[in-house]
Amino acid sequence: MEYIVKNNSPIGGRGAVILTNGLLVTNDAKTAHGLIRGTERYEIVGVIDPPTAGQDAGAVLDGKHRNIPIFSSLTESLEKLQPIDYLIVGVATVGGVLPSDMLEIIKAAIQKGISIVNGLHEYLSEKPEIVALAEQHNVQLIDVRKPKSRKDLHFWTGEIYDVKAPIIAVIGMDCALGKRTTARMIRQACEANGINAQMIYTGQTGWLQGGKYGFVFDSTLNDFVSGEVEHAIVSCWKETNAEVILIEGQSSLRNPSGPCGLEFLISGQAKYVILVHAPKRTYFDNEPHWGKIPSVESEIEIIEKFGSKVIALALNTEDCSDREAFDYQRNYKARLGIPVWLPLEEGIDVQTILSLNADRF
Repeated sequence: MEYIVKNNSPIGGRGAVILTNGLLVTNDAKTAHGLIRGTERYEIVGVIDPPTAGQDAGAVLDGKHRNIPIFSSLTESLEKLQPIDYLIVGVATVGGVLPSDMLEIIKAAIQKGISIVNGLHEYLSEKPEIVALAEQHNVQLIDVRKPKSRKDLHFWTGEIYDVKAPIIAVIGMDCALGKRTTARMIRQACEANGINAQMIYTGQTGWLQGGKYGFVFDSTLNDFVSGEVEHAIVSCWKETNAEVILIEGQSSLRNPSGPCGLEFLISGQAKYVILVHAPKRTYFDNEPHWGKIPSVESEIEIIEKFGSKVIALALNTEDCSDREAFDYQRNYKARLGIPVWLPLEEGIDVQTILSLNADRF
């Protein structure tokens, strides 16, 4: 029986249902949001989310129909879908705690012969009752966020200095802004224009979406974070001959609950940055007592003091009308003098990437 699967495709079929159970329209469901937008590792055939049942998950997420139905329960999904191979826990809660109402659904899925994919810090493979049930029904418990063993971790060596491709970190002003989605969209835009762009995942959703190169940052012993960043980038560059390497950012430089990003600039030698910002978000994680999100200008100043260049600002337009989104775009472009993207509304301006090394492309 295998309880942890890392860096390889699912065993058996690929059909998967995402479990959000009432959280689909919240930021806690960013794992589900990423999978709904696309994954090469699984075939997403449905979502379980009672409040939005009967709708299309893509339409609920961002108005784009993706033929992913939402069901009110596991029972309903089993009645209406082809055989389901995996149930994916589609939320990323504060502290990585499994919502209590999901545990009974997980048990029921196991009893139906469905393997469970869990990206939370609360590991199913450490719950004796769940492990016994999985053994009884011969299914997998895949704890994506479970740390690597010491023998599989890498220490920083300096080999990163040999990488010749431009390295771009996608860094956010806060959590849950769309850093991974932006990085993925940049990669896809580059591919559509004949540029060999590769993405380094740094969270559980990046792996769930099919990422080959990367690691789960917040499950990695601190001594080895720099080495894991370097190893992922160097391995990717050597094996794919990438022309551009994108690093998925985590949290933000100044979010007090988990400051992160300088590792990518220093250990990962990301000399270019795409900064992601939600202009209508005032506080870190929307929690007033965590403090106000600082200005974009001050964030750019910090990044550039570490020797990296912010080449574009990508706007998350949560709570914005269309008019407000385009007004913010014009305003920030005038203030900053750099390209300002609306990724979900307009896509990615690949010319910004092409300009990094005109000779290479």
